[in-house]
Amino acid sequence: MKEENLREGHIDQEEKEHLKQRITSSIVKYQRYKKRIRYGIGAAASIAFIGSIGFINYGKDSSSIEDYVKATEVNLKSENATEVTLILDDDKNINIDEDNTDIKYSNTGNKVKIGALKEVDQATIKNNEIVYNTLIVPFGRRSQIELSDGSKVWLNSGSKLVYPVIFKGKNREVYLEGEGIFDVVHNKKQPFIVKAENHEIEVLGTTFNVSNYPDDDYISTTLKSGSVQINYKGNSFLGRTKTMQISPGTQAVYTKTASAISAEKVDVDKYFSWRQGVFIFKRDNLKYIMKRLSRYYNVDIVINDKILEKQTFSGYLDLKEDVGNVVKIIKETANFEYAKQNGNQIIIN
Repeated sequence: MKEENLREGHIDQEEKEHLKQRITSSIVKYQRYKKRIRYGIGAAASIAFIGSIGFINYGKDSSSIEDYVKATEVNLKSENATEVTLILDDDKNINIDEDNTDIKYSNTGNKVKIGALKEVDQATIKNNEIVYNTLIVPFGRRSQIELSDGSKVWLNSGSKLVYPVIFKGKNREVYLEGEGIFDVVHNKKQPFIVKAENHEIEVLGTTFNVSNYPDDDYISTTLKSGSVQINYKGNSFLGRTKTMQISPGTQAVYTKTASAISAEKVDVDKYFSWRQGVFIFKRDNLKYIMKRLSRYYNVDIVINDKILEKQTFSGYLDLKEDVGNVVKIIKETANFEYAKQNGNQIIIN
């Protein structure tokens, strides 16, 4: 990867021109943003439950998935939901409280099968704009979705996926917050792109895991098969986009605060095993393990020992067990005590 060297106190002509273009672009975007806010402020007051928005008319200025996410991110948060929730267009929320939380779109995008029995219809285009849906998975739940192109996504607990009901244009773009496993249908003419803040993963057809939780200081991409290219905002003065390609068996980790990325070979199975209800740990510290369990079971787990947090463990955990039994299994290999408090908290000493 080419590294950029910026000499202190000096910007060359190319960088001056690039900076000028960014400033001009930001002014235009800000003017468009103010225009959208004027139209959207009235609707915002009527939102009662996790946003209840599946579609926003952005006018002719923009219909990008980033604009949609920014306009709805305050209200559409996974921590606000208690059940798996599918948010369609026309302000319609569908809570999925059954065990089967699978969702499948028709290849035209206008029919959605939810769970075992329910099916709903919706428009794919409104006012000449793309319709977006949002799937929210709260902590303690999981879900699977098949998009209109046939690509499948398994969403882990505490996750949110934003996507168009039908893919138009040159790219297939979705936005992920949380953790998901993607099995993407190959389409050379229409690359599949998973977006996050200052970060995107571009693929043609492959299987990979992306973890992008708001309370983590990193975004990880773990590739099982195929190939992906990661585009990310670098840490140079001008914040130019950089790229990295990874091969199967590799994990790339983007540090959000440093805007830097690194890659290494890993055992990919441990990053896909939760799809089958198993956690695999290999020399992982107790703090990381308990954070994963906390999200999976929607339980607050507190470790009151800094040294204990750093102890490492290896093994398999069957997630079909309740959280108390899982913690008990870990306790058998370590020297700690734990107690349940307030019904939804585990204290480890």
